[in-house]
Amino acid sequence: MKKFIGFAEDLVHDATDGLVMAHPDLLALNRNPLFVHRRQPKQDRVAVVSGGGSGHEPLHVGYVGLGMLDAACPGQVFTSPHPDQIAAAAERVHAGKGVLLVAKNYAGDMLNFEKATEMLAIEHALVVVDDDVTIGSGPPAAGRRGIAGTLVVEKIVGAAAERGDDLRRCQAIGQRVNGCTASMGVAFTACVVPEAAAPTFEIGPTEMEVGVGIHGEPGRYRRELMPAEDIVELLLDGILRDLHPAPGQELLLHVNGFGATPMIELYLLNKLATQALRDRGLAAARWLVGNHTTSLDTAGASLTVTVLDDELKALWDAPACTPSLRRGL
Repeated sequence: MKKFIGFAEDLVHDATDGLVMAHPDLLALNRNPLFVHRRQPKQDRVAVVSGGGSGHEPLHVGYVGLGMLDAACPGQVFTSPHPDQIAAAAERVHAGKGVLLVAKNYAGDMLNFEKATEMLAIEHALVVVDDDVTIGSGPPAAGRRGIAGTLVVEKIVGAAAERGDDLRRCQAIGQRVNGCTASMGVAFTACVVPEAAAPTFEIGPTEMEVGVGIHGEPGRYRRELMPAEDIVELLLDGILRDLHPAPGQELLLHVNGFGATPMIELYLLNKLATQALRDRGLAAARWLVGNHTTSLDTAGASLTVTVLDDELKALWDAPACTPSLRRGL
């Protein structure tokens, strides 16, 4: 496999350096422990901190800035950041009103974010994202993973913090968004983790993995490749079975690429999914299309649906200025 990589052990630090160099007006870098934070800190507001393994860019480091995250902690590829990173980032961006931590429901992330909360003397709260409907339903302990819905949670709680909501209110909004967000994805290829230099699993040229996560793991099952229309129907069936939106309910539709799917295909999926929702009596009122929560160089995509109300729609529309998402400015 051909990659723009020198030494695999230096990749995360070097890439994080490059990100901050490209956005000096928005971002600042803390090298040890490693995290990215806003260049212009908040004053007298709740701070929002997230993070996770690298390889999902632009999640999370690409969403540090006005209206979203105050800091993001990158771990090694597909490896949770260390508790020291998370705690140091929270202390650095604390702006007098507490810190909200946002974590994806993976074993390593949960372990290290919970350890970080034990290290913090400042007021803090945690939101756990578990939007992947492929794995049952229930509380985080049931095993549902946090995938592309994480971005939706980060955008909405970031807007709530920016407008001045207190810590408990921001946490409640984050939990509410997570509860009305569902995602499901398919992959056509496996990714190549730099340290391994080989695909994480083998898949045939006419096969697809259904219900994949974002760490290069296989899906819940494998089947023959389907036309795009049928893939959209398959994903939406699982998502809507989980959410049970009412007829006429306004929705946010997020079409997310896993890293190697071109935008032309993602926009195709967006059209098909929007039409499929309309055929079910549902209304996509907001859209986000692009490679936002990736799995290195995986070819594939996920659909995420969030059930909106007036408040959530206003928070989604609120201004944001980050390297990878800008709106309302």
